[in-house]
Amino acid sequence: MIITKKALARRTVLRGIGTTLALPLLDGMVPALTATARTAAAPKPRLGVVYVPHGAVMDNWTPATQGAGFKFSPILQPLEPFRDRLLVLSGLDHAPAAQMPGDPAGGHGRITGAFLTGVHAKPTEGADFEAGRSFDQIAAARLGQQVELASLEVGIGLPEFGGACDAGFSCAYISTLCWSGPTTPLPMESNPRALFERLFGDGTSTDPAARRERLGKDRSILDAVTEKIALLQKGLGATDRAKLGDYLTAVRDVERRIERAEDAVDRELPLVERPAGGVPTSFDEYVKVMFDLQVLAYQSDLTRVISFLMTPELTAQTYPEIGVPDAHHALSHHENKPESLVKLTKIGSYHTELFAYYLEKLRITSDGEKSLLDQVMVLYGSGMSNSNLHNIQKLPILLAGGGAGQLRGGRHIQYADETPLTNLYLTLLSKLDVPVDRIGDSTGELPYLSDL
Repeated sequence: MIITKKALARRTVLRGIGTTLALPLLDGMVPALTATARTAAAPKPRLGVVYVPHGAVMDNWTPATQGAGFKFSPILQPLEPFRDRLLVLSGLDHAPAAQMPGDPAGGHGRITGAFLTGVHAKPTEGADFEAGRSFDQIAAARLGQQVELASLEVGIGLPEFGGACDAGFSCAYISTLCWSGPTTPLPMESNPRALFERLFGDGTSTDPAARRERLGKDRSILDAVTEKIALLQKGLGATDRAKLGDYLTAVRDVERRIERAEDAVDRELPLVERPAGGVPTSFDEYVKVMFDLQVLAYQSDLTRVISFLMTPELTAQTYPEIGVPDAHHALSHHENKPESLVKLTKIGSYHTELFAYYLEKLRITSDGEKSLLDQVMVLYGSGMSNSNLHNIQKLPILLAGGGAGQLRGGRHIQYADETPLTNLYLTLLSKLDVPVDRIGDSTGELPYLSDL
């Protein structure tokens, strides 16, 4: 028996009911939920990444003192209400983003390609891009076994994947932070409505009745697909059965997702209507709705890993609402002009103000006996420091959240010069119970995140 195009086209149906073909490990192929997965009291650590482009005015970012009781710098000042859930980390470098002999001049592609991977991005303006597996996806392979979506990749103002965005570097490096493998950059979703539909299907709101109706339709489609597969399997030879492997895995993944969704359909969520089509014209509104949807994703336990590109490198985003009509990238080449540094500081403060909005949403959203802010660990920062020089040393990096008891905030920690940023990734993965030996240029775990 030959597997026809008609049979393989069932993938289209599966995508229609919300499957992702980013597969869990083999034990995740079992559709039934385990007793452990049903234990609501178990801690649910989440991992988040929020990236801002073009570095920071470091004199206005870095606190003047170390340890507890540090004074918040001008750029970090909007985050002061969350002092006890903040760790400001100074001294971290990212050598994999450095220009190597023979590299083209473009620095932004190297910076974002290496940011979460710890691997020097291959210079190319074509489709043969290459970096490494990003640390968020390493976490997602483990944490994603317990939820419907292994991870979410979200961005704003993203260029198309094709073509060159930076001298010698493909747009693929600029338009995402996340790589499922060395040659597989993951597209980031920039449309709020599309993001909502990925989370909650094509229903009109988060109302439980609407969610149950959608799940009923999904279940009916799944049952029909399963029946078709049973018919296909009869009389197949070994080769054809092997051809069905990916398809069967997709079906099991859908079944697992539906069962998890059915189990959680009555979870109390705020009533949120599906966003209108298109994207908000206001940057403030745009960022906030994307943050709101990320909170919903954590709250409904649809995913535990989210990466957010709050505008990409090379962005021409302007900020007239805060008195900065200049394009961000052009302004970032400030040449130490005082007026440019003032404007860049305003942008940095505005970004942390928006991040504070997100943290407040996490703080007021309960997760069992604690808040989402208590459970999450969010990396916030940029892949360069001095944007005029494209410096990759002493990056502006902080951590927010309690990490399900794994992080102790309220401190500014100064690490030794040339400490790899990837050591932070190694440490966070360890705290998520995802042990790995090395990421990129890592040399070991960072001390002091949970103790003195």
